[in-house]
Amino acid sequence: MTTTMTMTGAQHIELVDHYAAHNYHPLPVVVAQAEGVWVEDADGKRYMDMLAAYSALNFGHRHPELIAAAKEQLDNVTLTSRAFQNDQLGPLCRELAELCGMEMVLPMNTGAEGVETAIKTARKWGYTKKGVPDEKAKIICCKDNFHGRTTTIVSFSTDPVCREGFGPFMPGFEIIDYGDIDALRAAIDENTVGFLVEPIQGEAGIIIPPDGYLRQVRELCSEKNVLFIADEIQSGLGRTGYTFACEHENVQPDIYILGKALGGGIMPISAVISSREILGVFQPGNHGSTFGGNPLACAIARRVIEILKTGQYQNNARELGQYLAEQLHALKTDKIKEIRARGLWVGIEFKPAAGVARTYCEALLQEGLLCKDTHAQTMRLAPPLCITREELDWALERLRKVLA
Repeated sequence: MTTTMTMTGAQHIELVDHYAAHNYHPLPVVVAQAEGVWVEDADGKRYMDMLAAYSALNFGHRHPELIAAAKEQLDNVTLTSRAFQNDQLGPLCRELAELCGMEMVLPMNTGAEGVETAIKTARKWGYTKKGVPDEKAKIICCKDNFHGRTTTIVSFSTDPVCREGFGPFMPGFEIIDYGDIDALRAAIDENTVGFLVEPIQGEAGIIIPPDGYLRQVRELCSEKNVLFIADEIQSGLGRTGYTFACEHENVQPDIYILGKALGGGIMPISAVISSREILGVFQPGNHGSTFGGNPLACAIARRVIEILKTGQYQNNARELGQYLAEQLHALKTDKIKEIRARGLWVGIEFKPAAGVARTYCEALLQEGLLCKDTHAQTMRLAPPLCITREELDWALERLRKVLA
């Protein structure tokens, strides 16, 4: 956590604890150095990052190729606003569209901006292409979603911590059960323009939908002329063993939303990627961002794409993710209700009688392992995808000790 205020050490700890109590910060560790899967605090103690910096980096801290890309760009133009073009934006859009099998890219800065952009895209498409009457467009979302914290996005959140005190809320959204294709079918009407969904719900605790759900979503959205909008901000870019989580069911959405790891843990960047028919609804002046598509972020994202094309990290996530899941399922403990895993992304849900997940996160902190609790009973594991078998065994030894 960073702050621009001047404060005493005690005030800093108090603020950190406040964020921790509200699920904004996992544990009170002030990171001084980092490399690969390891971070080091101001006192020189090392910790293994099993958070991947909140999914903001998939390839590890200070990945040498990404640092090199940033340094190279820093020797040229670093930031521009909308008044200028830059030589990194066009190539990024082309390469990102190719990676996604799409035609157009609209870059922004943060994941929430990407979601907001997708919402605007779906509404604009609904009015100009589908013929939905003005002010009637509806987007369907799922319970227990997490798409960001803007006032529009929390309007369709079911998390009271995200919503309380921030109303009145934006209309135009309907919330259904996650993983229920019949609920989606029943919710779609003539004014429905999009279905916004996480292929795997991350903040909810790595909730994986039933087998075949995404294929059914694809078929239903095509049948009803509704945009299938996949929020792959957390699940995308190698985390689950494929470039995109949608690939587990061999489906392609109408819109991808990417962010977090797209900036390699160095710069914020997000993007909405779609077809020309869909993203082409925007005209000059309809939408924009002062620093969206800035050359520094684009240069880093281009190197991220280059790394992804090798398949190295997807393969590592798939192979070591299977090993991690097998070892966790073999744990002899009566504390765990369920283990949910896809690639190097794991949710360990504790039985109520075993206490809250944060207790185990704090115990693992003392063992040098950084994990995150979510929704009280679930602990999430998301190591950088560069983790080795030996490093994973080191983490497993501590997990066995604390969870036994």
